[in-house]
Amino acid sequence: MSEEQENLALVVPESKPPPAPTLYFIIGFKLLKCVAALLLALGVSRLTDDNHDGMPDNLPAEFQKLLQFFHVDPEKKIIVELANRVAEITQHDLHWVVIFLVVYACFMLLQAGGLAFRVRWIVWLVIGESAFFVPIEMFELVHRPSWIKFIIFAVNVLIVWYLYANRARLIRHHHR
Repeated sequence: MSEEQENLALVVPESKPPPAPTLYFIIGFKLLKCVAALLLALGVSRLTDDNHDGMPDNLPAEFQKLLQFFHVDPEKKIIVELANRVAEITQHDLHWVVIFLVVYACFMLLQAGGLAFRVRWIVWLVIGESAFFVPIEMFELVHRPSWIKFIIFAVNVLIVWYLYANRARLIRHHHR
């Protein structure tokens, strides 16, 4: 490269990254997971009580309302076992669930923002996070198959493959 071309390269602003509809879908998917985690955290935080005795008083009642809303038979063995587990949940457990959900939402927001601004290391973070769940989802799919689990598994595998295969094209490192 000649000196004139090097000087011209310094003066010419960086071009905008190419449009990537699939990347935008992944960003939207991460934002959707962020919002879902925050809404779930809000819902769980509303289940806590104010008398600080360590036991959320309204949790079993809320569980019964949920069963009625979805028209689930409360006499089924699995529902009875689940109701017993719900009754064992303490105030402390609920606080940890809320903390976990908020941290997870922040993690999803970090990934979505990093992909939107095309931060190079975020691609590796998203690939690693998505690839981490692939064996777990495969295990679940083999042992308890369902269409929902298959769709989640397929979306995760496609995200990992797409980001890995297109990482250089999507995320260009602009610092020289």
